[in-house]
Amino acid sequence: MPVGSGVGPGWAFLFQKDGSVVIPASIAPEVLRVLVRDLTERVRADGGEVSPAARGLLHALHEAASQRPSESAAFEFETPVDLGVTVQEVTAKQAAELLGCSPQHARDLARKGRVAARRAGWVWLIDRASLDAFRTGGSA
Repeated sequence: MPVGSGVGPGWAFLFQKDGSVVIPASIAPEVLRVLVRDLTERVRADGGEVSPAARGLLHALHEAASQRPSESAAFEFETPVDLGVTVQEVTAKQAAELLGCSPQHARDLARKGRVAARRAGWVWLIDRASLDAFRTGGSA
């Protein structure tokens, strides 16, 4: 299966022929925040260190985020996409706080498919609507 084949056609422009993924400067600040948060959590949890390659990526994202292009600037590789769907996701830790349970239990719910979720590296991202449905006894 080719890289990016599971992604909707509106996002295919992010995938390069060599398998790399382009991160548009317009979302670099958000990607940087997520990576820093999750890497910090992982390092605190297992005492490990961030690899030199990951540090290089963080520095590149920081540089892209600091460019702050004007909102009217268009990027040649960006295509405006309106999917008409907004998906809000929370981490297992946030889900645990909402459910009043442990993060491990929230991860188990995701792993067993009791709530709609996906893995993003080491982190489970749980669909907020599915979590709310589970919490209130509805269907996901």
